[in-house]
Amino acid sequence: MWTYSGVRPLYDDGASEAKAATRDYVFELDTPGGAPLLSIFGGKITTHRRLAEEALEQLAPYLPNAKAHAGWTAKAPLPGGDFDVSGIAALTAELLRGYPFLEAAHANRLAHAYGTRAGKILGHAKSFADLGRSFGASLTEAEVRYLMSSEWACTAEDIVWRRSKLGLRLSADEIAGLEEWIEANQPSFRGAP
Repeated sequence: MWTYSGVRPLYDDGASEAKAATRDYVFELDTPGGAPLLSIFGGKITTHRRLAEEALEQLAPYLPNAKAHAGWTAKAPLPGGDFDVSGIAALTAELLRGYPFLEAAHANRLAHAYGTRAGKILGHAKSFADLGRSFGASLTEAEVRYLMSSEWACTAEDIVWRRSKLGLRLSADEIAGLEEWIEANQPSFRGAP
């Protein structure tokens, strides 16, 4: 069994009841000692792109090299999302043609999770063994290395819960094995001795 719940922060705008409080986000910019501190209160996850644009607009006077333009995120795809939303089946088929050793469910998961970046994970692999250690639930060493080097994953929890939800399909022992592998291999990704 597994459950997920979230708490939606609301800005205290003085409304007499929570249901009357604003659902919009509110910025508070402080400059203690001259350095900007931007606090963001409230908002919705569905407005994250617009919120990011407005946050950069607030910080622009403190970021002399900022080149953000109003509305730019509407035209910018998320990493790996540079294909038509209806093209996931075609992308999965392309992965299966290029990497015939993949099972259809694995290719489909990679296409959904990484879009056009799935090929970066698979690289020049000619067999499933070329993807390195298998941690279970189609999670391979190649994917973990990608997550650590490109998406800043630092722990098994980062990978199996925050980035993939594969924790729903991996056993506690498999997750522990992943954590041990990450601890043993992390320095090579972080430039540590």
